[in-house]
Amino acid sequence: MRNMIPNRKQKGFTLIELVMVIVILGILAAFALPRFADLGGDARTSSIQGLAGAMKSAASIAHSSQLASGNGLGAGVTLEGQPVTMVNGYPTANSAGIIAAIDVDTTNDYTISNTDVGGTDGGDTITLEIQANCSVQYTAANAATDNTGPITSSYSVTVNDNGC
Repeated sequence: MRNMIPNRKQKGFTLIELVMVIVILGILAAFALPRFADLGGDARTSSIQGLAGAMKSAASIAHSSQLASGNGLGAGVTLEGQPVTMVNGYPTANSAGIIAAIDVDTTNDYTISNTDVGGTDGGDTITLEIQANCSVQYTAANAATDNTGPITSSYSVTVNDNGC
C-alpha cells in the first residue's frame, strides 16, 4: 500500500506581500500625518474660547458679589482674596478689574494687546491675545454717568479666533 500523504496547500501571506503592505501603510502615513499632527490652531481657539468663558463667569460672579454685599455700583469686591475694581456694577477693563477677577497670567499665557487708557471708565475695553487675530476683548458696562444707574449697556466679551 502506498502511503498517500495528502497534498497540503500553504495558507498565509508571503514575505513580499507583507513588506508591500508595510510600504503602502508608510506612504499613507507620510501624507496623512501632517494633516492631523498640527493641532496648535485648535488648541489656541479652545484657549481663547475658554478665556472668554472665564471672563463672562468672573464678571457675573463679581457683579453678584457686589449686589450681595449691598455696595454701590463703583465699589470694589474681593474674589478669593483678590481685590477687583468695579465700574457700573461690573469689573473694570484693566489689570485691577477683569484681569484680577479671572486671575490670568498676562506675561506667559496671554498678552494685553489693547486697552483704553486707565480702563477704569464704563465702555472701556481691554484685549487679551495669544497671537495676532486670536484674541478676546472685554468691554466694561456703560452708563450715562458712571456708577449711577441706569446701566445703558452691560459688559460684553467678544472673541476673534480668525487667526488662531
